[in-house]
Amino acid sequence: MTRQPFSPEIELHRLDVPDRGLLPFAIGTFDTIGPLARAAFPHRHSFHEIAYVTRGRGCHVVDLVEHPLRPPQLCVVAPGQVHHWARAGGVTGWVLLFEEDFLLRHPEDAGLVRELAAAPPLRPDRAQDRVLTGLLADLEREHLAAEDGRPGVLQALLHVLLVRAARALAGRPGTAAAARPHPLVVQFRQLIADPARPDRTVASYARELGVSTGRLHELVREATGRTPARLVRQQQTLEAKRLLTSTDLTVRQVSVAAGFTDPAYFCRFFRREVGLTPGEFRASTGGGMHHSTGGRSIDRRAAPP
Repeated sequence: MTRQPFSPEIELHRLDVPDRGLLPFAIGTFDTIGPLARAAFPHRHSFHEIAYVTRGRGCHVVDLVEHPLRPPQLCVVAPGQVHHWARAGGVTGWVLLFEEDFLLRHPEDAGLVRELAAAPPLRPDRAQDRVLTGLLADLEREHLAAEDGRPGVLQALLHVLLVRAARALAGRPGTAAAARPHPLVVQFRQLIADPARPDRTVASYARELGVSTGRLHELVREATGRTPARLVRQQQTLEAKRLLTSTDLTVRQVSVAAGFTDPAYFCRFFRREVGLTPGEFRASTGGGMHHSTGGRSIDRRAAPP
């Protein structure tokens, strides 16, 4: 495990794996992945995480929302989301860690991962549990065997896992099966989720995606029912909430980190969106930093090749 220089913002965990250019992927149990797999303090990742909890108690907290553990349970965390395990005990199961470029063979999987991350945790029925457990066991065996063609097999198995999980999610009572959004909409959602982006105007996103603002508005509105500007505002509000509850940054610092140049305007914006001032929101949630900060890597170099 390595640490980066001190940062006042939310701790960021990075994935450190052997043959990083070829296999930005790891799988193991909560125990073999290490103590950060059960981290009890708010943090975010630069990679995707899928945790399949087979036993345990407590809560999985994602972006301020508590999800009680009722195993078996599939928990998905996308890069940028802030999460931790609260009052957790006896948590067992599998943990998958992979970076965005591991999905290049099946680019549609990026949308599936974010769809699963945006939804409440999946609680599969017995038949679905058998399927998901079998796929996870196959992924772990393939990863440990380290035979020729391993990356392709792992990518294929992960693709099947994500498709099966998305099907189970779509079939859950009260959940409507949604059509897959246009790839540009998926890319737009990925871009606005980047907390470090300096320019968060709709025009800047359209330029980066190579489309007009009108075309972006049309695609996003059709896929989400909301305008691109509305989604950007919601993302900025979420990032501000994350920082207010998980760090000791001042309101001025939070406003800058959330993409605002004028703290006074940020306070008016936040109150309009949330109904509370930033200070009132922080006080109501008991926010503030209660752990040491600094970037960390989940180091898998000690695992079998």
